[in-house]
Amino acid sequence: MKLKTFKVATMALACSAMMSAAQAADTIKVGVLHSLSGTMAISETTLKDTMLMLIEDQNKKGGLLGKKLEPVVVDPASNWPLFAEKARELISKEKVAATFGCWTSVSRKSVLPVFEELDSILFYPVQYEGEESSKNVFYTGAAPNQQAIPAVDYLMNEVGVKRWVLAGTDYVYPRTTNKILEAYLKGKGVAEKDIMINYTPFGHSDWQSIVSDIKKFGSSGMKTAVVSTINGDANVPFYKELGNQSISAEDIPVVAFSVGEEELSGIDTKPLVGHLAAWNYFMSVDAAENDEFIEKWHSFIKDEKRVTNDPMEAHYIGFKMWVEAVKKAGTTDPEAVQQAIIGVSVPNLTGGLATMMPNHHITKPVLIGEIQDDGQFETVWQTSGMVPGDAWSDFLPGSKDIYASWRAPLNCGNYNVKTSKCSGQNF
Repeated sequence: MKLKTFKVATMALACSAMMSAAQAADTIKVGVLHSLSGTMAISETTLKDTMLMLIEDQNKKGGLLGKKLEPVVVDPASNWPLFAEKARELISKEKVAATFGCWTSVSRKSVLPVFEELDSILFYPVQYEGEESSKNVFYTGAAPNQQAIPAVDYLMNEVGVKRWVLAGTDYVYPRTTNKILEAYLKGKGVAEKDIMINYTPFGHSDWQSIVSDIKKFGSSGMKTAVVSTINGDANVPFYKELGNQSISAEDIPVVAFSVGEEELSGIDTKPLVGHLAAWNYFMSVDAAENDEFIEKWHSFIKDEKRVTNDPMEAHYIGFKMWVEAVKKAGTTDPEAVQQAIIGVSVPNLTGGLATMMPNHHITKPVLIGEIQDDGQFETVWQTSGMVPGDAWSDFLPGSKDIYASWRAPLNCGNYNVKTSKCSGQNF
């Protein structure tokens, strides 16, 4: 009798396990890897919400391949090693089909070996320093030639800037971007004495002496600008200190690469009117696609005061591309999706089309926006068309001969055209 009871219980457990597995197979899991706490939460929490909205919207359309999408959200807590741990958990334990996440380059570089080892897919939605092309990453944010270089050209040609402050948070994105910009500026004839470079740690709050140094540097009589790669919540006290020291956009304009509508929503923008940001999207863009996106966002988040921003658009584009690639491939298998997604075009939110290129970067417009007193941006300049993202900079000696293409027969992210060798990841 006891043996019979044991067998029945064992069969029940087995059936339960089979049912759970079947139920799991009825959904396609999507990883969401964004900091919901720590210094980067100010920027990344909104991207988590954006992904939940996009997944919910796709499920309303019937899901994907006849299955519902299931978001799996984790919090790496602005802790770079924890990003790698959480990425492994998403891929190995949760069996996600793709992951959307990271903000800082140090977090992306932390997870990169995990995605390559386990052959999974990451969609990375934030502007970055370039100098990378992985088979397992799709870079939907701006490369330097889609943000930093056009911003400097604008300041140089339209504003007449002669002296340059390159101010950034102390990690790989600002340091590499500023290395590219320094080489670019010197190539344009800017003297070394007319370039000031400064780095501060994440979460830096005491800006008084640094802003004072910037003010002094800009008092030479030559038009001076700040090119800011300051990231996260350090931007709030930085801009407040600019106001405290009465540095206006007319005196020393600041063009930021990491300050969008979300960051401005937390500060008094009146002293900042006229300062600039370079992005590929602004909430104020007049386009039918943008109007629809904003309406859906406000309905989802249940707060009409919540803003949209550039990395949200990058996730919108990346998610739409992934959906189309899965449909095209007929499967969520990473290898099949990686092949299917190259050449896929989807609408962006500025009225154009974004296309995934063989180097796993996308085409984007470049916009320069001026901060308004309502925390929005007025576009003062933009490219006439789409700019393809460069994985490798034309302005660094070690990069200008490197080419990336994940299309056969090359299938290489680091191909040297002079030596005809692939020195990076290739398959």
